[in-house]
Amino acid sequence: MPDDITLRVNDVERRLSVDPRATLLDVLREQLDLGGTKKGCDQGQCGACTVHADGLRVLACLTLACQAEGRDITTIEGLAGPDGSLHPVQAAFVEHDAFQCGYCTPGQIMSAVACIREGNAGSDAEVREFMSGNLCRCGAYPHIVAAVRQVAGQERKADHARA
Repeated sequence: MPDDITLRVNDVERRLSVDPRATLLDVLREQLDLGGTKKGCDQGQCGACTVHADGLRVLACLTLACQAEGRDITTIEGLAGPDGSLHPVQAAFVEHDAFQCGYCTPGQIMSAVACIREGNAGSDAEVREFMSGNLCRCGAYPHIVAAVRQVAGQERKADHARA
């Protein structure tokens, strides 16, 4: 028997009827038509399904949709500005050519945004460690790290300027 839940996804509240066993990933893709969040391994090992729940990164394939009720969910579609301008991490990924096939890119970007927000982008090694749950079969890791470090450096400079 389906459960009626309310999800707040990308600042839009949606009332849904979901199977209690449905993952957040499946609901995002199949019911909300948000295909940016990718289904990779469906076992929590690749990071392609990374989204933010209340600002924290979560794997949508391991999160039941019912568990997301009442939380603020942000997907890759919700990162861009209201005018369509790219988030700084998205722009840095383009600038650094931090993708090849692009399949892992949404999860990489969502994880990168959280990594920077968490303060875990102080060195290449730190970025690699805190992004290690996101796999890239094409091996774009050096470009991904460069993009993350660029944005983290810009944010540190902005913080110092405000102080």
